[in-house]
Amino acid sequence: MNSTFNFQTDLVKLNKPVLIQNCTGEAVTELQNLLKHWQCYFGEVDGVFGPQTTSAVNCFEYWMFLTEDGIVDHHTWLCLYKGAPVDMPLLKKGSRDELVGKIQERLLWSGFFQSEITGYFDVVTEKAIKDLQQGSGLVVDGIVGDRTWFELSKIREYGC
Repeated sequence: MNSTFNFQTDLVKLNKPVLIQNCTGEAVTELQNLLKHWQCYFGEVDGVFGPQTTSAVNCFEYWMFLTEDGIVDHHTWLCLYKGAPVDMPLLKKGSRDELVGKIQERLLWSGFFQSEITGYFDVVTEKAIKDLQQGSGLVVDGIVGDRTWFELSKIREYGC
C-alpha cells in the first residue's frame, strides 16, 4: 500500500483506471499488492489480472459491502486505499434493504445476532449493533455509521 497516500487530502486526486480480468500492467501490480495487504490475495504479484485476482477482488468487494462484480472501479480503489467501506449509508432502526441483511449476516457470524436475517433493522438488530459498538469501544448509539461499517467489515466468517 502506498504509505504516502493521505486519504482525506488525496481522495479527490485518486485517478486510477478501471480494471477487469485480462488487464495487465502497473495498476494491476498495485491492485495485487493492495489485495495482498488486506489478506485477500495470496498469488504471485505479476501484474496480470487473471482468475485468481478476480476471485480476490470479488472477496474484497464482499467484505467491503460492494457489488461483487470483479471490476475494480473508483469506489473499489477507495476501499482498497482506506481498508474500509466508503460512502456507505447511515442505517438505523427502521431501515430496510439488502445492506441490512448483509449486516445481520455479519452480526450472526460474530455471535452478536441470534435471529433471522430479514433485511429489516429492528430492535434485535439495533441491540446487536449496540453490542458490537460496545465491544469495539465505539459510541453506543445503535446507528451504523462510518466507524461501525469499518468494524462490520472486519467480521469474517472465512478468509478470502
